[in-house]
Amino acid sequence: MWGLHEYWIASHDGEAKRSAGRTAELFLEHRLFRAHGTGKPIHPSWVALHYPPYWHYDILQALLVLSRMGLVPDPRTKDALEVLRSRRLKDGRWRPGGRWWQQPGAPERATEVVDWN
Repeated sequence: MWGLHEYWIASHDGEAKRSAGRTAELFLEHRLFRAHGTGKPIHPSWVALHYPPYWHYDILQALLVLSRMGLVPDPRTKDALEVLRSRRLKDGRWRPGGRWWQQPGAPERATEVVDWN
């Protein structure tokens, strides 16, 4: 969705814009993280806040992309915004709910190309 939207901005390709819009609609139909049948989170990691996102998905990344597309005012983002607000600390910051990178010295899952410390 993000790539298609950015491609549309750069190229003015109408098909890219329509494709990004269809993808956004799919995410909005699911309230960004809910299963149609049960209304429960599709996956627990989708409601954890991660940074940097790499290629992974969570509500923070979805809200970022939808904001770039001007779609955060859509009422179907309400659930995700409430999750985000509920995770806010008293000092206004957010504590991450997980990370996709490995700390130095941790058993390796994947090789890191950046030292995040």
